Amino acid sequence: MTAELTIPAPRNTSAELFFKIAFAMGVLVAGLEIGYLIYSPLPYDPLGYLVGRDFVNTWLGGQLALTGDPGAYFGPEAYNGLVKERFGPSYPHHIWSYPPTFLLFTWPFALMPYVAAYVLYSLIGLVVYLAVATEGRPRADKILLLVFAPAVIVNLWCGQTGFFVAALLIGGLIALERTPILAGVLFGLLSIKPQLGLLIPVMLVLTGRWRTIAAASATIAVLVAAASLAFGPKVWVAYVNDAMPAQTALIARDFEHFMVHMPTVFMNAKVAGASMSVAIWAQVFVSAIAVVAVIWTFWRRREPELSNMLFVTATFLATPYAFNYDMVVFGWVAIKLMERSDADAWDYLLMLAVWATPFMTVPSGMAGLPVSVLPMLAFGGRLIWRIWQAEQQCGGCTKTTRPRRPPARRVRSALLG
Repeated sequence: MTAELTIPAPRNTSAELFFKIAFAMGVLVAGLEIGYLIYSPLPYDPLGYLVGRDFVNTWLGGQLALTGDPGAYFGPEAYNGLVKERFGPSYPHHIWSYPPTFLLFTWPFALMPYVAAYVLYSLIGLVVYLAVATEGRPRADKILLLVFAPAVIVNLWCGQTGFFVAALLIGGLIALERTPILAGVLFGLLSIKPQLGLLIPVMLVLTGRWRTIAAASATIAVLVAAASLAFGPKVWVAYVNDAMPAQTALIARDFEHFMVHMPTVFMNAKVAGASMSVAIWAQVFVSAIAVVAVIWTFWRRREPELSNMLFVTATFLATPYAFNYDMVVFGWVAIKLMERSDADAWDYLLMLAVWATPFMTVPSGMAGLPVSVLPMLAFGGRLIWRIWQAEQQCGGCTKTTRPRRPPARRVRSALLG
């Protein structure tokens, strides 16, 4: 007797078409990245970066953590002096931007060679992300879609934290109802990337998640204490005085480098040629709308899955500082959308636009087109309308039922129709 691998059938023609196009997008992006590597002088790429690019910071930061005094290198001159000492005098410029608590988790990778550490880091992150995003119910369609998401390919390419950040945010949202303490711990760990957790306190207060708030606060306090104990209190002085100003100054000065990788309102305004003040006010305006949307959504209990989708989308609209590789979390949003029986062609069309954003933000930015933030704006607006519509249809009810799963079909039917 053999087990047959099955998956749920697509909800409708729109869902099936979304699956095929989204999967094809990911395969195309993966092919382009692989082709680029084939013509690279490995382990470097044609621009002189090591494969995994930003993983250089993670690996080198781990080495600094083992010295016991990483703060001495948080300043741009000292850090780049160390980068060039390790990788050669012509190695591209880097800055240190992570809070000291990040070093508590990265030092083991510094105990192995760079390439081996990068491969292991990527594999661990991908496995953790897939386990959380599939919510313990791995299926062929979910795995294929998540692995070949453009954001996943970009995150692998950049050697970034997207897998872990997505797992923490998704895990926290999933755990809220049944294990609020665990949700708080996960949200607390997300403080390693604080700009992506700005709306979490708003949502938790509105929903009265006091145990989650306490757990998150305690987790952050433990992380801060552990970093202070491991590296000394002066590491925080170095982070505030050296790392943070350098990061802010570099973003303010080097728009051309950063803005093509950041699908935010601020960077889209800079792509359009707006002044600094106009870009800031544009971001403030959209951030305020995102906050209001979250307040409206969580002021009282509304459709939970749509509310979580809106929360993820608003998180990216509220911050001026988010990269394309941070959008790994939208893979989970796409999976949740496909599980619903009430999604229509517009939902899938807007989700496809968001799906393509992590890759398309680079060529659109280089072409001077300020459009990379538009898919998330449109998708967020659509979700607000969907939440309002769901509430109207049930007469203001507060209880919702999970959409029924349809019968299973073979993997082949999903891929070939």
